[in-house]
Parts: sequence; C-alpha cells; structure tokens
Amino acid sequence: MPAALIAYSVEPPLALVTLKNPPANCYSYEMMRELDEAVLAARIDERVHALVLRGDGERFFCAGADIAMLKSATPQFKYYFCMHANETLNRLEQTPKLSIAALNGHCVGGGLEIALACDLRVAKKDAGKIGLPEVNLGVLPGTGGTQRLLRIAGKARALEWMVEGKVASFEEGMDLGLVHQVWEGDDFWTRVLEYARGFCPPKRAAKAVGFIKRSVQSGGEVGLHEGLALERELQQQLFVSEDASEGIAAYIEKRQARFKGK
Repeated sequence: MPAALIAYSVEPPLALVTLKNPPANCYSYEMMRELDEAVLAARIDERVHALVLRGDGERFFCAGADIAMLKSATPQFKYYFCMHANETLNRLEQTPKLSIAALNGHCVGGGLEIALACDLRVAKKDAGKIGLPEVNLGVLPGTGGTQRLLRIAGKARALEWMVEGKVASFEEGMDLGLVHQVWEGDDFWTRVLEYARGFCPPKRAAKAVGFIKRSVQSGGEVGLHEGLALERELQQQLFVSEDASEGIAAYIEKRQARFKGK
C-alpha cells in the first residue's frame, strides 16, 4: 500500500488534516482524493465542529501541484485533474463547519489555493512566503486561485499579484487579506489549536458559526434579494436550536453561555 498523503485525525471538537508529501507537500491527484475523503469524514462526524489544515514538517504548508506529475501527464488528464481539485476545494469551502489553514511554512501556487478555500488563515512568523506565481510556468492559478483571490483582494490587487507572479511575506499577505493572523513560531501549533477551539462548544455556538459561513459563502454568490432570503431561512433554523435558547437565557441571566453545537 502506498503511504498516505493526508494524515487525518479527530481530537474533538477538531478534525486535524495534514498534507504529507515531502519535501514540499506538493499535491497530486491521489492527495486530492484523500483530502476529499477527509473533508467528507469531518463533515458527517458529529464530534467535529471545525477543521484545521497544516503541512507536514517545518518548511512548507504546500508548494502547489506536483510539477513532475503535470509534466508527464496528458492534456486530458491535466484537465480532469484540475476539475477534480476544484471540486475538492469547493467541497471544503462549502462544508458547513469552519476551516482554518495553519500556514507553518511556504504557501505558494496551489498551496495558497488550498488555503484560500479555507475560511481563516493563520501563519507562523518568518516561516515562509505566500503567493500565486503560476504565470512563471506559463499557466494561471487554475484551482480556484483567480476567483478566490479576486473576491478577497479585489480585482486590481488580485490582478497585480497574479500577473507579476508576486511572492511575499506572510505580513504582506496579511495586508492584502490573505492571512488573518501572524504568530511567533515557538508555540505556533498550540496557539492554532487554542484559536480553533475558540469557535467550538462550549465557548461558541458552532451551529451558528457554520450557518454564518453558509450565509456568507452562498449568499456572496447570488443577488442581494436571494442572499437575504437564505439568511432568513438559516436564522429561522437557529431560532429553534438549543444553542439559541441557551445564548438568550445566558444573556438575560448575566452568565457565560455554554453551547452544545445543537
């Protein structure tokens, strides 16, 4: 049996997903299949309220697609590979559980495209670079990069970064909205886990977090009228949830709410 390219484990309330393809954790068709399975497993696991993705080792989160694989592949395979990778990242983006990319090293090309499909991105200070330099290979960021960077950074900045093939520090990525937090490296992983658990019960109403994600992700792709209709529908479901009852009661009773994610 070939070695697993994705390490998946559950430490309730978190699902931990590690990209494992040394030295740079580049992804292949096989890795994307395993990532897809991990996302699906986390989605249906009632113990899981958030997903955390990281790269194996200290130097790379992910350096993108396996270039050697692409060089030897037929044009038809390359097309289907990109289509499958897009489907996997769409599933990650649409999963109604918060996903956090922990950038523990270089995050470039397709690696950044994976990170952009996550909801939040936190980075280890001075651990690497970030960017979409595919233009230097004569191609474009074809695993959702052009569309997700556009929606995060705006058309002008996104176009500038991609046509220049710009690679920058995590701090510069933070200025553009690609990175939400940059933390010192000594206790980086501990801080990541603490941060991720902060979006889970009992501290946070994970069902409300998931519905906020659904409203933003799906509502952002339709008109205002349709987005407001989706928001109302999700709100109505939350109104009858256990967590809403607990949250309102805790507010009235002036105490800390203890949510269950239900």
